[in-house]
Amino acid sequence: MRTYDFSPLFRSTIGFDRLFDLAETAQRATDEGYPPYNIERLAEDCYQITLAVAGFSPDEISITAEQNVVTIEGGKTEKDEREFLYRGISTRHFKRQFSLADYVQVKGAAFDNGLLKIELIREIPEAMKPRRIAINGASPSGNVHQIEAKAA
Repeated sequence: MRTYDFSPLFRSTIGFDRLFDLAETAQRATDEGYPPYNIERLAEDCYQITLAVAGFSPDEISITAEQNVVTIEGGKTEKDEREFLYRGISTRHFKRQFSLADYVQVKGAAFDNGLLKIELIREIPEAMKPRRIAINGASPSGNVHQIEAKAA
């Protein structure tokens, strides 16, 4: 895989820091696929992240949302020593981070049958929504003066 050096762009751009950080993060992302996850669009501005966290209980998982990143961490605490003949269900520590677009917020999370579902919604503030601007102008007869015309 190729890596790109963004340092020349840093010298000639202003305000694109977050974009370059996202690109560098994507380059450094490992191919680790644990835990597996889905990202779904439920409606126009409603999304859901679903993580398969079999073997974990809700109190062993933490979700943190700060600025435009949601982080999910899980750690299993083995209370008793058990002897496994075969261990196919992984319970290792994990940390997954998802970058969120502007105005996307975490609305809630639910744990059901080994699946952690995180609800996300995009709420654009009224001040940021496009609005129609009325055009003010004088009425057509307001500025027009007719000069008296005499019949010929």
